[in-house]
Amino acid sequence: MSSSCGTSSSCSSKSCGSQESQQAKMAQQDNAITRSLGKIKHKILVMSGKGGVGKSTVSVNLALGLAKKGYQVGLMDVDLHGPDVIRMLNLKGNMAPPADPNALVPPLKYNDNLKVVSLEYMMKDRDEAIIWRGPLKIQAIRQFVADMDWGELDYLIIDAPPGTGDEPLSVAQTIPNVTAIVVTTPQKVALADVRKSISFCKTVNMEITGVIENMSGFVCPHCNQTVDIFKTGGGEQLAREFELPFLGRVPMDPKVVIGGDDGTPYLTSDATSPATEAFAAVVTAVENRLPIASAKRASLNMAPAASSCGCGGGGCDPDKCDC
Repeated sequence: MSSSCGTSSSCSSKSCGSQESQQAKMAQQDNAITRSLGKIKHKILVMSGKGGVGKSTVSVNLALGLAKKGYQVGLMDVDLHGPDVIRMLNLKGNMAPPADPNALVPPLKYNDNLKVVSLEYMMKDRDEAIIWRGPLKIQAIRQFVADMDWGELDYLIIDAPPGTGDEPLSVAQTIPNVTAIVVTTPQKVALADVRKSISFCKTVNMEITGVIENMSGFVCPHCNQTVDIFKTGGGEQLAREFELPFLGRVPMDPKVVIGGDDGTPYLTSDATSPATEAFAAVVTAVENRLPIASAKRASLNMAPAASSCGCGGGGCDPDKCDC
């Protein structure tokens, strides 16, 4: 609170008290954000300067792929005006406030390894338009981190809307050490917009984990071969131009569209296709770029290790051995 507060004729005790209360709430939320993020090893913002490049598809399948490998994964949808991940995963139900007002809110669980948070989770009518200006969007993203019970996570995947506006900027300011995955398609028009995303990351000092070239060719549903109807190689060329890691290219596949509409993303299936194989390679590339330190796991052989001590396993006796 300002030292002049309470002495200035223009400052009423009511307004000063309100300001002080707001600052206290913000500080409390900052602490909650710090606690939550302290349990998350890697935070990844999936972004692009261009709409329609498949960011949500990449986010959902990246989260699924990492979860399938046994990692604890969170998926946070900050595309507040067009949230899709809940529908793409066919998750039902709405958020129920916890009985204890001070308790954290549980995210939706896709399975034991994947937790999901989206604005649609909090809406009674999922078709209702979200008409929000910047401050409300900033506060929503802060609450997604502070108020949700993410627990211990290896990876938090954050699906952002296109562009470099409030949502990605709020993520950059709220989540220290977040890294970016930039998604593009091969065409020059898309690449021109994606350059703005790279510039954004440099401006806010956000490290870029790598570039993914999505819709890189089309998988024919009849012969299962890939045809380069949208060109190919543009994303890889962009990565070389900016000296960024290239995580891989993923072709378009009609099965991807069908799976997204049906709530069964293609990495949930064991079916093989050029797209599933390509995306599995992308998941591995991300895993290699952002590794998780292996925890010591108990051996399958649970018998005690053999001892060279003459006492055996019952404790040392100086009269029996030289240990």
